Amino acid sequence: MFKLWKDEEGLTTVEYALLLALVVVAGILAWQGLGNTVQNTVTDSSGTIANAAS
Repeated sequence: MFKLWKDEEGLTTVEYALLLALVVVAGILAWQGLGNTVQNTVTDSSGTIANAAS
């Protein structure tokens, strides 16, 4: 039983899985924020171009 208690091999796998989950969540949040910013910029630019043409 003591041998199983000292075994830390599975611990690194769990740590890597948690780190991967954190990176995925951060990526999704960044993607959403960047997506909204790009969409707003394109919308504003197209509106400006349309108003300048008329």
